[in-house]
Amino acid sequence: MLKLFLAYGWASSPERLAVAGAVTIGFSMLARALRGVDRSGMFAGGAACLLLFVGAGPAAFAILTALFLLTWISTRFGYRRKQVLGVAERRDGRNAWQVLANLAVAALGSLVFAVSGNRTWLLVTTAALVEAAIDTVASEVGQTRSRTARLVTTWKQVPAGIDGGITVSGTVAGTIAGMVIAIVAAGSGVIPRTQFWIPVTSGFVGMLMDSVLGATLQRRGKMNNETVNFVGTLAAAVLAYAISGA
Repeated sequence: MLKLFLAYGWASSPERLAVAGAVTIGFSMLARALRGVDRSGMFAGGAACLLLFVGAGPAAFAILTALFLLTWISTRFGYRRKQVLGVAERRDGRNAWQVLANLAVAALGSLVFAVSGNRTWLLVTTAALVEAAIDTVASEVGQTRSRTARLVTTWKQVPAGIDGGITVSGTVAGTIAGMVIAIVAAGSGVIPRTQFWIPVTSGFVGMLMDSVLGATLQRRGKMNNETVNFVGTLAAAVLAYAISGA
């Protein structure tokens, strides 16, 4: 496995591995300084960042950076209103489980690419990151711009911030965020430009899966938010793999 990793992964030399490690440390410390993550989230995010970097290289790191900026900005957008609703992110940032729920599938996809050399796994990785962007931005913006939402399973009106509730403003903002992630991936050569639509479509479907699980199992206490988020990214990854015909 190590020989394959050295053959296909970006960090195919000690020098590149050192670069990946240095960039990961710097990124993790910056994310912590900006209070995007707490201490545990810093280490979890660092591990995911390292796997993405050593597997797919600087381009994958650029995608991760875009994701972090989009989610960090949207989380702080309308923060006072979110506090009133009781749905605001903790001031200290996301913890390890929250970070891994959004990044674990993508990091694993990058690792599989590094071992196999099959570029379909970069499409899978991108789809998972797109879903994380769509879901997070849609939720954060929707809670700020709308007082009410529609429950995805029944379409009944519910207060904004309720598990499984979706809004037009949030959905639009989330979709744009997902498209930005896909554009960065296509522009940096991680995925072919002709396949741009695959991670966007897969990410959107994954977000809907996340919402359905939130409206059903999460509201009944059978799944927590981190598990729901993980399943959403996994669904996007699986769908992207299926669409690619690999």
